Amino acid sequence: MAPVFAHGQLRLYLLALLEQGSAHGYEIIRALSDRFGGVYRPSPGTIYPRLARLEDEGLVARSDEGRKGTYALTDAGREELERRRGELAQLEQDLAGTVRDLAAQVRADVRDSMAGLRAELAAAAQQARASGAPRTDGAPAADDQSGRHESHARRVEVEAMLQRFRDDVRADLRQADARAAVGPLTVETVRTVLDSALAAVRSTLR
Repeated sequence: MAPVFAHGQLRLYLLALLEQGSAHGYEIIRALSDRFGGVYRPSPGTIYPRLARLEDEGLVARSDEGRKGTYALTDAGREELERRRGELAQLEQDLAGTVRDLAAQVRADVRDSMAGLRAELAAAAQQARASGAPRTDGAPAADDQSGRHESHARRVEVEAMLQRFRDDVRADLRQADARAAVGPLTVETVRTVLDSALAAVRSTLR
């Protein structure tokens, strides 16, 4: 993936994020991830050294609460932001384009992955059907009643998996909604994945 921020842009954006209020380092990382719809999440090794540099420059002050450090803008940091408002506005426009590009890349990757999964499932289903074809050597076929019981048990197992999947996704979705992190990319990704999964599962049921 190409760099999201050009040289010096992340430094400016960290100041902009802290203008909204003091935050722990992990909260800043999460805010950046939410800003990009989850397609970009900077590592602690990227964020903490830059916060330390901003602290050295007197633009950010750190206060320790136990093992956690909270970062806040200083007066000098606010003055820096005011001087660079125009640059920050342009950065926001650039980031909007970057988010669109990353979203398109994610959708393409998801479609490619799901297409491969569909092909694998179709091949597995074909092999299973072939191995279960009626015998032509005079041997008796498997008992129909036993087959129906096995089919019913597997259907119940699949329905339980679907229910667990639904419950897990709903729980994660509600947590993301509480952070106001359900964006267009989330909707598009879920739609692409579910449509592809439905097609893949249907191919095994025919």
